[in-house]
Parts: sequence; structure tokens; C-alpha cells
Amino acid sequence: MPNTKPAPAKQPPKSDDDRRVYGMVSIAVPSQRVTRPVFGKHGFAGGALVVDWPAIVGSAIASHAMPIRIRFPPKERSEGTLVVKVDSGAFALEVQHLEPLILERINGYFGWKAVARLKLMQGPLPEAPHKAKPPPPKAELDAGTLARLAEVEDPDLREVLTRLGRRIGESLTKS
Repeated sequence: MPNTKPAPAKQPPKSDDDRRVYGMVSIAVPSQRVTRPVFGKHGFAGGALVVDWPAIVGSAIASHAMPIRIRFPPKERSEGTLVVKVDSGAFALEVQHLEPLILERINGYFGWKAVARLKLMQGPLPEAPHKAKPPPPKAELDAGTLARLAEVEDPDLREVLTRLGRRIGESLTKS
């Protein structure tokens, strides 16, 4: 008896953008779907240069300069011009002197001569987020000190001496 079951229809393979992923996923995977079009408008392939900028050029340069866009010659993806925003004229001069070193590091990162020259723009850089320091632990006064403070009759003087004792205790724990 011949097989009467119809052959299952082959579905076209799904692209990375159409795939659903269940469970925990690294944030880098879905964020590329969002960032790729934005970075692509500025010539950055996936934004790797922007993300890895401090590692490529070093933290000293990255704290005063940031890449804005890459412009390539028509119909080419090499020997482009990297537009870099620098926060001050003095540092722009420093970047100008370091241009051969910066270009070597960028092209070494990409693996080909992606950037042939730098174009500098001067302007303010976005502020880096500051990490809030946790409050220092409150130093507790020992029982003997608390007993001596209880003997002080003036409540304002007692409060000031209590704060002074805690401050001294905090400074001793820090060092």
C-alpha cells in the first residue's frame, strides 16, 4: 500500500530577526536589532566602535573624545573618515598629534584599513553617569562613652558631643 500521507511543507528558514527565543537571553542579542539601524546611519557597523571606544584608544583619550560617525567614499567600506568630537581645543591638538597612533589602533581593531583619517569637532561630551557612593556606616559609641555623655546636663552640648564622637569613630574606621 503506498504512503498516502502528504509530505510536510518546507518552511523557509527564519532570519535572526524573526526567531523567538524563550528563557534567559543575553541583552546583546536583542539590543543589536534596535541599535543596528541607528548606528548604521552613522556608518558604524553594529556600534562596536562606539561601545569599545575606551578599549581601542585608551581611557585617557576616551574621556575627552568620542566617535560621532564614519564617512566612507562612495561604494566603498574602507579608508573612511572618522568624525571625532573632542571636548576642548587643547585636547583636539593632542588628538591631532596622536592621529597616527589612534588610526593604527582603530584599524587594528577592525582588521583592515577602515579609517584613513580623523576629522575633529569641538563640543561638549555627554556626561558619564556617576556612581553614587554608599553612605558610610554610622559609628556606634561604646557603653562607657554613652554613660559619660548622659552626665552632660546641656542637651545641645550632649548632641554636639555625640555627633563629634561618631565622626571620630567613622574617621578611625576608614583609615
